[in-house]
Amino acid sequence: MPKSRRSPEEVEAVKAEILSQATQLICEEGFRGFSMRKLGARLNVSAKTIYNYYHNIDEIYLSILTQGFEQLYRECVAARQAHSTPGAQLKAMLKAYLDFGLQNPYLYNLMFTWVVPKYNDYLGTKMEPAARIELETAQKSPALFAEAIMAYLAASADAVPITPEQAQVIVVQIWTQAHGYVAGINNTLLDYMIDDPISLKEIILESLFSQVGRITELGRM
Repeated sequence: MPKSRRSPEEVEAVKAEILSQATQLICEEGFRGFSMRKLGARLNVSAKTIYNYYHNIDEIYLSILTQGFEQLYRECVAARQAHSTPGAQLKAMLKAYLDFGLQNPYLYNLMFTWVVPKYNDYLGTKMEPAARIELETAQKSPALFAEAIMAYLAASADAVPITPEQAQVIVVQIWTQAHGYVAGINNTLLDYMIDDPISLKEIILESLFSQVGRITELGRM
């Protein structure tokens, strides 16, 4: 008797499990050590079975990144929508970023820390369209932060207008500090510098937020 076809919900559940296991495998073995055979062994299925859901390793990898960046964006949007004032919105978004990185260390490392293929590595290949989708998804959160920063500075008592390009620079400035903190915890390096690095989260959050506020002061100099 032939097997019944999986429902769309069942297919999506299988694909989600493939991506979840693939994320951990890549972080353990590195992208170069990742293979369909190893992934199949982890899932207790043949590599051929995985090909029923994904065409190749690169499609799995790009799907993981796209899904991760979309999740980060949604969480930042939700954090912003939960507050009514620009300052509270921006601070909530910064907290959402830190929480995402600390709560999803495997995924975060793959998205931001590990040396793995980027969009330019797929130019001219069959995977370029999928890589472009991943890139465009990755750019949504920085754009959202730039928008929130401009709104916050425009609403301040001593408002200093800034351009979108200047807002992008500020995003880079605060991201480097946020990323350094998250990566330092995820790779345990901060454990050698302080007993409880997680306890610094609120201090880091305030520091990130105050950096944006200082732009107003610099504009009056």
